[in-house]
Amino acid sequence: MIQLKSPREIEILRRANVIVAEILEELREKAAPGVTTSELDVLAEELTYKKKARPAFKGYTLAGRVYPRSLCISVNDEIVHGIPSDRALQAGDVVGLDFGVIYEGFYGDSAITVGVGEVSDAAKRLIRITEESLYEGIEHLKEGARIGDLSSAIQKLVEGAGFSVVRDFVGHGIGKNLHEEPPVPNYGEPDRGPRLKEGMVLAIEPMVTAGGYAVKLKEDGWTAVTADGSLAAHFEHSVAVTKNGPYVLSKI
Repeated sequence: MIQLKSPREIEILRRANVIVAEILEELREKAAPGVTTSELDVLAEELTYKKKARPAFKGYTLAGRVYPRSLCISVNDEIVHGIPSDRALQAGDVVGLDFGVIYEGFYGDSAITVGVGEVSDAAKRLIRITEESLYEGIEHLKEGARIGDLSSAIQKLVEGAGFSVVRDFVGHGIGKNLHEEPPVPNYGEPDRGPRLKEGMVLAIEPMVTAGGYAVKLKEDGWTAVTADGSLAAHFEHSVAVTKNGPYVLSKI
């Protein structure tokens, strides 16, 4: 069942997502050659507690697997759910930073992809198109539209640029739970799926690859990588549907 949020609940969700956005901006600045992904995870957790929130991902359970860290860090061919470790970032790496918090009983969730040091022109273009596709989808988040309208808009932009949209992972509703109904694919046909209503809050998160859309799961049971080894990028915003259009909760 899709849970519609009240104006008061949306404002709490806004505060939760601002915390996420502020932390992601600090992580963006710290993602430099020589910094380990574990160091970024520790920083994210410390900042979360300073802001009177709790990490959302640490301890999250899926199919009997428990996510062990607070931050998802996905490097190069890793699409999503990369586990922080002693791996040091290198110049030229493409790094996805996906983070969430719990604040006053509600979840915030957002993601960015950054280049470490000087990255290739091809990597810059992949990052740019992925972010553009996120905002293209958000533009279609209007009362009376359907999920398929934003899904197809994302797919059209991505594939028109020569990239692929990941099919195995999708966006989702968000509120008192990290993952709620409805699922929000980044591909599909317009005028399909649930109709958008005021009070819906969706985490829209295109995951885009420079090659094909097939994925593989690493032995850790979490980290998803491109099957062909191509680069991947990921952006995400939590957005509320209002009478006045989309309200991007995780943007500062």
